[in-house]
Amino acid sequence: MKQKMQRFMAGRYGADQLGQVYLGISMALLVISVFSRWDIFYVLALGMMGYEYYRMLSRQVEKRYQENQKFLNWRYQLAVKKNRRKEHLQQRKIYHFYKCPACKQKVRVPKGKGKICITCPKCKAEFIKKS
Repeated sequence: MKQKMQRFMAGRYGADQLGQVYLGISMALLVISVFSRWDIFYVLALGMMGYEYYRMLSRQVEKRYQENQKFLNWRYQLAVKKNRRKEHLQQRKIYHFYKCPACKQKVRVPKGKGKICITCPKCKAEFIKKS
């Protein structure tokens, strides 16, 4: 049986991270449909499961690979933004953040220095702010 399955899946795409997310969402929709008794959740769950199995059994490996890469890039960008926000919140205890009035570049200056003249590192514009 194992060899038959291997021969059947030869040349097909198989499972990936995007497929795992689709299956997770469809399982969540199935649970919601059980408790809410709304048929729309059940239909959406079956549709997502069907699409995921279509992706797994697809012979268009390059298209499926590109879909998964777009998803992984999107997920990576979310993680980067989350880490930047977290780092920014931690630095707010020590620094003030201002936007340059000319080019809108973020400029970080230390707190507790009084009124200071800030020079934008990007466009070299000068502006005065309280730190």
